Amino acid sequence: MKVCFYFQVHQPMRLAQFSVFSKKGETVFGRYFDEGLNKQILDKVAAKCYLPTNRMLLQCLEKNPQLHLSFSITGVFLEQARLYNPEVMESFRSLAKTGRVEFLSETYYHSLSSLFDEKKEFEQQLKLHETAISEFTKPSKVLRNTEAMFSNNIAKMAEGMGYEGIMAEGIESMLGWRSPTYLYSVHGTQKIKALLRHYKLSDDIGYRFSQKSWNQWPLTAPKYAKWLSEIEGDCVNLFMDYETFGEHHWEDTGIREFLSGTFDEISKYSSLEFATPSQIAKDTEAKGEIDSPEVVSWADNERDTSAWLGNEMQRSCFSEITALEKQVKEINDSELTRVWRHLQNSDHLYYCCTKSLSDQDVHNYFSPYESPFDSYINYMNILQDLKSEINERMRK
Repeated sequence: MKVCFYFQVHQPMRLAQFSVFSKKGETVFGRYFDEGLNKQILDKVAAKCYLPTNRMLLQCLEKNPQLHLSFSITGVFLEQARLYNPEVMESFRSLAKTGRVEFLSETYYHSLSSLFDEKKEFEQQLKLHETAISEFTKPSKVLRNTEAMFSNNIAKMAEGMGYEGIMAEGIESMLGWRSPTYLYSVHGTQKIKALLRHYKLSDDIGYRFSQKSWNQWPLTAPKYAKWLSEIEGDCVNLFMDYETFGEHHWEDTGIREFLSGTFDEISKYSSLEFATPSQIAKDTEAKGEIDSPEVVSWADNERDTSAWLGNEMQRSCFSEITALEKQVKEINDSELTRVWRHLQNSDHLYYCCTKSLSDQDVHNYFSPYESPFDSYINYMNILQDLKSEINERMRK
């Protein structure tokens, strides 16, 4: 059984508080984005998670020559790391230099561009991401689309761009009676393989690790490795936000010691071996076909696109941002294009979610706004101002 750990690393460019009465900034970017807040948050999470966890992983890789790991790291994050905290960027470079850490392909701007009517933007953002990753390591031939959004059509587009594998959520609505611990071909494609996230075992770490009411608390490294050893299949894909290690679960929970201990415990089982998504896609045969005509994701109980497009506010914002594509690309101004793409970031729509119970609690945890309605008003004010900026430039 191949064990694949892969971690999502992302921080959005958060928006400035904006209204129709806001003063015009020197640049369009400075008008819409709160760079002070973005640096503050990146530095905080770097101190709690990125830097200490990267140091720990580097030590684990040096100690255990069998260990392989993977990251899905957005271009937006890389941009902020270079701007605000170069030490963070260097710590990821150090991991890449080991040759045993894979950096998966992503949309550069963590966007919903795979859902645009015109798919060229999706392809362009994947190429931008490949260029960014190429600055410090070899780009991967495995795609992890934004928020693990996946469908037959998305897989077909990825295959057309030369990707050999694509990550997806291993949900029952797509699998039926089958297990996420096998690789699958995708309906309507020729060669690409789907690697499915084992959401229960992933969420045992990502969500439940420090939950004392959980019937398996405390989760220990020997216990977790034993669970893995008892699974039937070819591979188990364990995916979680990287902020799990020090930010979502604080250092005093022992989360980092648990992770390093788990690597040690896995190494004790001859039936288990570490692998990256590319290694799995290359060496493992598909054991059947999955069919996903509708888009699935890893978010919320529905595991669909409703976390970003579930209400009228979100759909209205998405319609506004996509409608600007033709004019933005016709103007062909690098700063304006960059601003438009940063505004595509899925987090801005995520903050506008109005669900109930635990799903909404998660949305509120990540949101810098008092309410989804405050988020919508601010985001829509910016979109309307950007539209005015574009119209003004088109008239010149």
